[in-house]
Amino acid sequence: MSAHPSFNPLLLALECSECGAAYDLTARRSTCAKCGRPLVARYDLDAIARETPREALARHGSDLWRYRPVLPFAPGHEVRLGEGGTPLLPLPRIARETGVAEVWLKEEAPNPTHSFKARGLALAVSAARAWGIDAIALPSAGNAGSAAAAYAAAAGIRCRIVVPNDTPRAFVTEARALGAEVKLVPGTIADAGKALASWAPAPEWWNVATFKEPFRLEGKKTLGYEIAEQGGWRLPDAIFYPTGGGTGLVGMARAFGEMKRLGWIEGPMPKLIAVQSEGCAPVVRAFERGASDIAPWVDAATVASGLRVPSPFADRLILRSIRESGGTAVAVGEDEMLRGMADLAREAGCFACPEGGATLAALRGMRASGAVAREARVVIFNTGSGLKYLEAWRAALARRRGARRTAVRGGKS
Repeated sequence: MSAHPSFNPLLLALECSECGAAYDLTARRSTCAKCGRPLVARYDLDAIARETPREALARHGSDLWRYRPVLPFAPGHEVRLGEGGTPLLPLPRIARETGVAEVWLKEEAPNPTHSFKARGLALAVSAARAWGIDAIALPSAGNAGSAAAAYAAAAGIRCRIVVPNDTPRAFVTEARALGAEVKLVPGTIADAGKALASWAPAPEWWNVATFKEPFRLEGKKTLGYEIAEQGGWRLPDAIFYPTGGGTGLVGMARAFGEMKRLGWIEGPMPKLIAVQSEGCAPVVRAFERGASDIAPWVDAATVASGLRVPSPFADRLILRSIRESGGTAVAVGEDEMLRGMADLAREAGCFACPEGGATLAALRGMRASGAVAREARVVIFNTGSGLKYLEAWRAALARRRGARRTAVRGGKS
């Protein structure tokens, strides 16, 4: 068990997701020293089951720390800004329009810095502080950088972020306002990752990029816990999740596995549907080919900056999570994504990001093909606020105006 005072004593070790090598918590850990693959947290779930019935979660509050028994840190050793506890909203009009029994929206915009990235970065920065690290760095497509900057500011540590130079300017302004140093580089997040190595070298700077440290996954897994609890511990049939680096997808798979071991849920795991853009769909391509690894996507291009991840580091974990859930991976077009954004705003009161629009587009496509049954209970995601994506919203509104003009002309003919 953990001998480090900052960590949950029932966190047994950090374990390699590929070779199973185990590491204690006495020093900074990133990826497996033996095979270079991501590390994951391993808990004494039998002890947690004995000590914490699910009815006792309320004593821990309403944010993601409600699930403290299965999170890495001891009370008082977390960096906390009110992350998690976001709503699961019914979408009856969209359910009727798509022909699905129930559609629910997991709305992540209320998080600090207005996106789901707060969940993971809260945990990563908490680990940095626990290990006495005073500088973090990461490449970002936007939202992760904003969250890292906020939690670094709250923890009093330095932060460097590298982003593609076409990242929406709201993200750059926000990160700089929060005290981070931001460098813009040509290309995608993969190019940003390469530039980070020389600008923020280890060991001075701890790289908290997706799956390059073990704790962002622990924050993201709380999505699965919340969906289960907010649904009355009755799981949905399918979850549509916008997948770039894949932390949330893998995290939810881990959450459902943990909850089953804890005796908190019964029945089959929800099918996890990885949603990508047709302009950057490496997960979809690998899934359809039956591959175990994901080849880099060339010339990635999409308005959804969070989906423009040409080579996700945790490729094997992502594909394993999808397949073990009985799920699939689908790509949607840019026009469908923009329509999804606009319809979430108009039909559900959600000023969605492009990634949120993609999940609605994917649901529509799978329902039309019969891959989602009429009686299904489905969760879709909006991972962040549309306020950060005004360029995309201008395109979405132009598309809506064009559709209206076409409809008017058609009515007159």
